[in-house]
Amino acid sequence: MDKGFIEHIKHAFETPFTSSVLIFALILFIILLSPILLRKIRIPGIIGLILSGVLIGPHALNILERNSAVDLFSTIGLLYIMFIAGLELDLNEFRKTRHKSGTFGFYTFIIPALIGYPVCYYILGYDISASIMISSMFATHTLVSYPVVNSYGITKNEAVAITVGGTILTDTAVLIALAVIIGSSQGQLDQQFWLRLCLSFAVFLLIMFGVIPRIAKWFFQKVEGERTSHYIFVLFVVFFAAFLAEVCSLEPIIGAFMAGLALNKLIPHSSALMNRIEFIGNSLFIPFFLISVGMVVDINVVFNGPATLYVAGALTITALAGKYIAAWLTRVTFNYTNAQQQLIFGLSSAHAAATLAVIMVGYQYEIIDENVLNGTIVVILVTCVVATLVTEGASKKVVLAGSQDEIIEEPNQLADEHILIPIANLNNMEPLLDMATLIRNKKSPHQPTILSVVPNNEMAEANLKTARKNLDSIVKYASGSETEVNIMATIDYNIAGGISRASREILATCILIGWPSKASIIEKLVGEKTESILNLTDVSLFMCRLEKPFVSQKRIILLVPPMAEAEKGFHYWLNKVSRLTQELSLPLLCVCNSRSQSAIDQYLLKSKTSINFQFELYKEWDSLQGLSEYVKPDDFVVFVSARVGDVSYDHDFDGVPRRVGKVYENNNLMLVFPSRRKKSMIVDLTDIHQISYSPSRETVGYLGRKFGDILKKE
Repeated sequence: MDKGFIEHIKHAFETPFTSSVLIFALILFIILLSPILLRKIRIPGIIGLILSGVLIGPHALNILERNSAVDLFSTIGLLYIMFIAGLELDLNEFRKTRHKSGTFGFYTFIIPALIGYPVCYYILGYDISASIMISSMFATHTLVSYPVVNSYGITKNEAVAITVGGTILTDTAVLIALAVIIGSSQGQLDQQFWLRLCLSFAVFLLIMFGVIPRIAKWFFQKVEGERTSHYIFVLFVVFFAAFLAEVCSLEPIIGAFMAGLALNKLIPHSSALMNRIEFIGNSLFIPFFLISVGMVVDINVVFNGPATLYVAGALTITALAGKYIAAWLTRVTFNYTNAQQQLIFGLSSAHAAATLAVIMVGYQYEIIDENVLNGTIVVILVTCVVATLVTEGASKKVVLAGSQDEIIEEPNQLADEHILIPIANLNNMEPLLDMATLIRNKKSPHQPTILSVVPNNEMAEANLKTARKNLDSIVKYASGSETEVNIMATIDYNIAGGISRASREILATCILIGWPSKASIIEKLVGEKTESILNLTDVSLFMCRLEKPFVSQKRIILLVPPMAEAEKGFHYWLNKVSRLTQELSLPLLCVCNSRSQSAIDQYLLKSKTSINFQFELYKEWDSLQGLSEYVKPDDFVVFVSARVGDVSYDHDFDGVPRRVGKVYENNNLMLVFPSRRKKSMIVDLTDIHQISYSPSRETVGYLGRKFGDILKKE
């Protein structure tokens, strides 16, 4: 073999690697392999990536060294961590428990800081700036063990809610304190510094929460079809906010965190955009940052003396003690149980993302030394393990005590939910699928089914091939939000009959359809398709007109007629409206009578939902026109109707899609027909075509009016 070629190969693999392609390939290999190997020995993925960075870093095997490319990706990952931390916080939950969250946030910030400062200053011997920075690191926490409480079904327990809410306050306070500490370390902590900090922070907040959300809302509305552009825009906002924070003498990570809070309400947690943000961040940017943190760690310091182990032990004990005392004080203040105290401690004791952010900034400014950096890695490892074990034990106690989230909905409709989406117009496909993604029960084993019914005529086979091709494009769109869908194409003499048959075949619990087009005179005479579908099915049916993007909505208006609470599907549609409200982070105004208000209020309180809801009493249900005074142009209108013969049915509901669609022509609309009890055997055996084409009450009224007009003209 040519010696030149061998030398070339040797040079290519000389350490540290210099080829950017090889460096990137190695990083990706570590990101791929590390979680797989460490999952078997129950080591958190975050620790595995950091340890991998230690191994390949310049202080160990020296395979990689920190260069401009590594620093760039590391910075992106750091900002991404803080951005997702702000984006994933449930602001509705925080608003609901804001007073208790504020108290816990104060405890979990001030107690660890007060304990940490004397430990760092008097025991470890650090100066004032380093002691304050390290003690502020103790105040941060990351909800590493939140998936545990989610798996046990206790996410709505008040102890969980205030811990999540307290995260907003303590992390924000730590990041602001960070700016002060850095200013102090540079000798700038004078009157001019405080004036500049307050003024710049005020301007920064004005831009982030006054200007950015308006621009983002406008962009998402105007560039609705360009899904890739949405993600690029979000990235731009994150890095612009980081740069703006830097200009305002704040740390860039503060800007990224505030960007997450600013865009929180505009990006639903189940949306395709949220999926892209989390997917790219968790698969590339954040792991890159964690590996780069490991590369900074110098394991040789450990062998030079016991200083690192001494610092690591002191930091770990102090971090856990501070969080435990804060949890105990919260229990005493609000009279919580011992299990709830353990739950709060378990959720708030893990130090990960924000802790790394603070320590890395301190290390870059040379406020803290390598001993603290290395000790922090130990803190992260120990606290993540302790947090997971404590949270799991506390969750079991909470469940055994009977404090699990109460399930008050029909188990057959929600636990085994199956949504059927008949598609007649491809233009309605994307918004309907987005709606199904927002409202569906994420724990249901059934994915939404997309249905296309082809008329049984001489072109049936050709039309069926076209329908299946169109359904394939829907599957491609659904994959953007990692939503799996089933597709189904069928031939039937009658469209409504085909939908009914498919609904029975898949045991659908809900049918989600687009808004009907204007009916022709023939359809009015023999019965419209929508009415035929209602006659042929018993499950909940949601009829949607979604012409405006969800981001343009400011409120959801729920119009509930009398006796709606007596229908079989009452809890089901109320659960769907609750999910929609929570996903879009919108307030809910319910217009109903006092009896319905009592039933809805009871449901919302028992479900422990975090949505902001209000009621308006309305008595003149004979006049649906009067409801329009409650509706504004930016409201999402949900109108609860009923099938003919149902308990809450009223003659004024005849032709309700046409009438409601006309009154609220500038609004997004969802018309709800609750599920009903099975029809009698006589009705079930009635010929399908007789039911489909039987003249409706609206048809009789329509003919009467036309006949009256003719007599008047004569």
